[in-house]
Amino acid sequence: MPKLEDEERREGEQMSRTIRSTTVPRHRRALRNVLGLLGPAFVACIAYVDPGNVAANITAGARYSYLLVWVIVLANAMAMLVQYQSAKLGIVTGRTLPELLGERLRPGARRLYWLQAETVALATDLAEVVGGAIALHLLFRIPLPLGAFIVGVVSMAILSVQNHRTQQRFELAIIGLLAVITIGFLTGLCVSPPSPSGLLSGIVPHFEGPDTVLLAASMLGATVMPHAIYVHSALSRDRHRSDPHTKVPASAVARLLHGTRFDVVVALGIAGVVNLGMLLLAASTLGGRDGTDTIEGAHAAIESALGPVIGTAFAVGLLASGLASSAVGSYAGATIMEGLLHRRIPLVLRRGITLVPAIVLLALGLDPTMSLVVSQVVLSFGIPFALIPLIRMTSDRKVTGEFRTSRGVALAAWASAGLVIALNLMLVWLTFAPHA
Repeated sequence: MPKLEDEERREGEQMSRTIRSTTVPRHRRALRNVLGLLGPAFVACIAYVDPGNVAANITAGARYSYLLVWVIVLANAMAMLVQYQSAKLGIVTGRTLPELLGERLRPGARRLYWLQAETVALATDLAEVVGGAIALHLLFRIPLPLGAFIVGVVSMAILSVQNHRTQQRFELAIIGLLAVITIGFLTGLCVSPPSPSGLLSGIVPHFEGPDTVLLAASMLGATVMPHAIYVHSALSRDRHRSDPHTKVPASAVARLLHGTRFDVVVALGIAGVVNLGMLLLAASTLGGRDGTDTIEGAHAAIESALGPVIGTAFAVGLLASGLASSAVGSYAGATIMEGLLHRRIPLVLRRGITLVPAIVLLALGLDPTMSLVVSQVVLSFGIPFALIPLIRMTSDRKVTGEFRTSRGVALAAWASAGLVIALNLMLVWLTFAPHA
């Protein structure tokens, strides 16, 4: 009994702090309190600037100039909508999306659902580790398999911050890496600015053959990522709700959601600018150059055109992207496993296990850049499995009560899901159907 009373007391103190921190005052404390809620979306947004994005966006810009700008703009708008819904689910219910799914599925279906989600998580992990290994090779000429091992070890160290310290310190570590990513990938635009007319023409949605559809699916898979949908509910829950059974006043939940919207818009806005900057840099610098279909070739072309400082900044940004996204990907994989299989393994152990496929792939000498692009296509096929249940739950009064998604927002979310599914079906048809 004393132990239970202590736990209840601590829970009450935590909720009191949450309510106080989300009370929006009238004067200077308002901004400080809102800023105090920033963090979860910045961790989730790392998934939107991982090495898979680099491969997809650089390839799209180098091959087709500004043609697919519209894909990034549309995907980023979808990402803001989706990530807010995931964060809201965690705050309102005190449970993660995988947990809520696990409660509703029978054992067999739950295991199958976990299998597809785990496949997506492994594809994500592959992209992140391979990208970091490429960055180490560009910076220090470290062999790719050894580079993958180093990325794994460093990401374990980042995860240990979350395990042994606090989530907010983990968030600060990730935000620091996001700052490095942003500077690394946008520095080149200061030297080689994009064409305004080309940028405007690229906003109009259109394709130019099957290859552009493949790239669009890859870019979409790299931007709206299934594991980010799963993990954001956990990040928000862990920051704001430690016990789903504790009654939280509706006014406090509303204020938390207000701060969360700001968190999502700022974090995903930064991610969108970085993604767009990568494509614009490739379009303005790499068009017509040979060998830009690989990240190594793109780096060499950027260094040749803009100088070694810009080339180094690009490689450092890629390295920070690989390290941060690898840590977040392991966090997401653990969230998925715990929610769907009701099993929990240490984050560091999971990081070690999922590191093996990337090292093996690189040791076999397979093309790392193509592996990144293909991994993003795999991710795009996993999006509906995460997105459809999320929309249904956040629109269900039985799940989210008075905070259920409005009809207009739900329609926009369903339209986003429909677009993803249609794009994937088109991709399959164009890839496998016989052509004259």
